[in-house]
Amino acid sequence: MTTQYIGRFAPSPSGPLHFGSLVAALGSYLQAKSQQGQWLVRIEDLDPPREIVGASDLIIETLENYGFEWDGEIVYQSQRHDLYQSQIDQWIKQCNAYFCQCTRKQIKADGGFYLGRCKHKQLSEENASVRLVMQHPIESFSDIKHGTIQIPSQLAQEDFIIKRRDGLFAYNLAVVLDDIEQGITEVVRGADLIEPTGRQISLYRQLGKKEVSYLHLPLAVDDSGNKLSKQNYAPAIDNADPKPTLLAALQFLGFSLPKDIETATLNEIFQWAIKNWQLKQLPTGLEITTPFSKPAI
Repeated sequence: MTTQYIGRFAPSPSGPLHFGSLVAALGSYLQAKSQQGQWLVRIEDLDPPREIVGASDLIIETLENYGFEWDGEIVYQSQRHDLYQSQIDQWIKQCNAYFCQCTRKQIKADGGFYLGRCKHKQLSEENASVRLVMQHPIESFSDIKHGTIQIPSQLAQEDFIIKRRDGLFAYNLAVVLDDIEQGITEVVRGADLIEPTGRQISLYRQLGKKEVSYLHLPLAVDDSGNKLSKQNYAPAIDNADPKPTLLAALQFLGFSLPKDIETATLNEIFQWAIKNWQLKQLPTGLEITTPFSKPAI
C-alpha cells in the first residue's frame, strides 16, 4: 500500500509574504499536487516578539489571491503549546532532557558549540532553557535534489535547545511534532533551512518515528547575496496583481514558460505548472539572485 503524499507550507507571521516565501510555497505546492497529494498550510506563530499584528491573516489572503488551494484546516502553532510541553515533560522525567543556564557568551567562549556544562547539574527550571540529550547525532542526510548534505560533527553532537530561556518553544521541536501529527511525508522548503535538518531528523529518531524526506529549494537572494527575508526587509509581493510575480516564481524554479501563458487565468497557470513540474528542472545552486529584492519605485 502506497502512502499518500502530504506536504505543507509553514510560514511565520513576522511579516507579509515576500518573493522567497512565494517560491517556497509554490515549490511545495507543485511537488504535492503533481503526486495527487495533499498540501497543508500551518502558521508557525511560535515567537510573539517577532510577529506582526495581522500578518497571519495577510499571508492567508495572499495565498488565496495567488490561487493556492490547501487541504484541511489551517493549523496555528500558538494553539499547540500543550503538545510541545507534554513531550518536554516526558523527556525531562526520562532524563532525556535537562535545564541549562549557559549564556550565549559562555557558549561563544567555548568555541561556539555547547559543551554540555549543565547536563549533570540537575538545575531547576528557573531562568533556564531546556536541552535535549543528543542520542541520535546526524552528521549527514540525503536531500532529494542536492544529494548528501554533510553536517559539522560538533554541531551534530550538540545537546540542542527545545525550549528557550524566555519560555518560548524551539522551532525544531515544534516543527517535528507538528509534521508527525499532521502525517507530513515530505518537507519542501528553502535552502536556508538545511542546517537544522539534522537536528530535526535526530528528533524523529528520538521519538521512534520515521523521518520525512527533504527537498530544499534554491534561496532567493539580493544583489549583495543576502537572502530575501522579513528580517532583511524584503518587500511584500503584489497582492493586487499576482500573475507577473507568480510567473517570475515559476521561472525561478526552472520553468520555461509558453508564450501564451500571460493570458491564462491563475487556475490555468497552476494546472499547467502541476502537469509540467519536474525536479530535474530545478536550478542546481542553493542561491539565486532575484530582482524582487527591492521595493518597486
